[in-house]
Amino acid sequence: MGSRWVLPFLGAVTFLTAIGNIGLVSVMPAIGRMLRIPDFLVAGIFSVSALTWAVSSPFWVSRIGRAGPAFYIRAGLVGFVLSMGGCALAVELGLLAILPPLATFGCFAVLRSIYGLLGSAAATATQALVAARTEGAQRTHAIAGLAGALSLGTIIGPAIAPTLMIDPLGPLGPMLGFALLGTLALAGSWLFLPAASPVTATASSDPNAPTMADVWRHRVIGRHLNFGLLLCSAQAINLYTIGFVIIDRMPAGAATAQQMIGIAMTAGAISALLAQWGLVRLLSLSPRTMMRAGVALACAGNVAAMPGGVWAAAAGFALASFGYGLARPGFSAAASLAGSAKEQVGIASAITLIAGASITLPPILASMAYQGWRPAPFAIAAAICAALLLDHLARPLSDTAIVHDER
Repeated sequence: MGSRWVLPFLGAVTFLTAIGNIGLVSVMPAIGRMLRIPDFLVAGIFSVSALTWAVSSPFWVSRIGRAGPAFYIRAGLVGFVLSMGGCALAVELGLLAILPPLATFGCFAVLRSIYGLLGSAAATATQALVAARTEGAQRTHAIAGLAGALSLGTIIGPAIAPTLMIDPLGPLGPMLGFALLGTLALAGSWLFLPAASPVTATASSDPNAPTMADVWRHRVIGRHLNFGLLLCSAQAINLYTIGFVIIDRMPAGAATAQQMIGIAMTAGAISALLAQWGLVRLLSLSPRTMMRAGVALACAGNVAAMPGGVWAAAAGFALASFGYGLARPGFSAAASLAGSAKEQVGIASAITLIAGASITLPPILASMAYQGWRPAPFAIAAAICAALLLDHLARPLSDTAIVHDER
C-alpha cells in the first residue's frame, strides 16, 4: 500500500482502541457488581493499567529505534486483543464461580496491565512514526487528527458497549467485540504500515540516541512536556470526578444521574473533537496558540462549574473539554517540533508517559479533596490551568514560538 494510507490507518487504530478502552470503562461498574467486586477495586483495575503504562514508557525508546515503529504498533494491537479476550475469560470464570471475586479482580488487573505494557509501546511508536513522516504544519494537523480520533472513540465506545451485552454473551459481549475489532486492525497493519521507516535508521545508527530523560532536560522541549504533564493531570481530575459531582448534584440520586453522566461525558468528548478536527484545521492554529487558548478555556470551564447545579457542572465540563482538546495536541506538536530527528522517539516516549502518569495520582488526590470541599476538583483544575497560562505568557518568545515551516 502507498504511504498516503499510513496516517489514516494510525487514526483508525487510535479510534478503535479508544472505543474498546473507554467502552470497557463504561460497562465495568455493572460487571463489577455482577461479580461482587468492590467498587474501589473496579476503579483500581484501570489505575494499575495506567501505572504500568507510565512506568514502561521509557523502556521502549531504544527498542523502537531498532525494530521500527510498525513492529511495536502491532505489538500494542496484540496486547489489546489479549487483554480484551483474556478479560472476557476472567469474567466468565467469575460468573461461573470458578474464580472467587478477588481472584477475578487479580486476573483482570494483570490482563489489563498487559495492554498497559504493550499499549505504551504502540503509542510511543505511533508518535515517532508521525514525526518521521511529517514536518511543520502537517505534523501539527496529523497530531491533532490523532487526538480527534481518540476523542471520537470516547464518544462511540460508551454508546456501543451496552448494545453488545446481548444473549448469549451477556457481559462478555463488549470485550469479545472489542477483541474482534483489534484483530481486524492487526490484520490491516500488514497492509497499511511500512516495513521500515526513517526512525529505524536514525535511532539504530546512533548508539547515543537521546533517552526520554535527555529530551526532558532539554530547555525548550522540557517546558512543553512539563506543560503537558500538568495539563493532562487537570483533565484527568475533571474526567474522573465529574460522575461523582453529577450524582451529588442530582436530587434524584445515583440511578437517575447515570443518564446525566452520559450526557456530560458525551458533550465533553464532542467538544474536544470539535476543537481538534474543526477549529485547528479551520484556522490553521499554531501549537503556541492552541496551548494558550486551550488552557484559558479549560480554566474558564472549571470556574463556571464550581458553583450552581448539575447543568453548570455539565456545561463547565464541556467547555473545559474543548480547551483540553486544543491544548493537548498543541503541546505534543510543540514538543515534537522543538526536537531534532534523533530526539523524536524520546519525545514520543515522554508524551506516552504523560498520558499514563496523569491518570494515576491526580484523580485520587482530587477525589479525597472532594470529600472535604465539593468544588475542590474544579478549583484544583482551574488553578493548574491558570498557572500554566500565566507561565506560558511570561516565557520568552524563543521558548514558546513554534514556526510551522521551521522543520
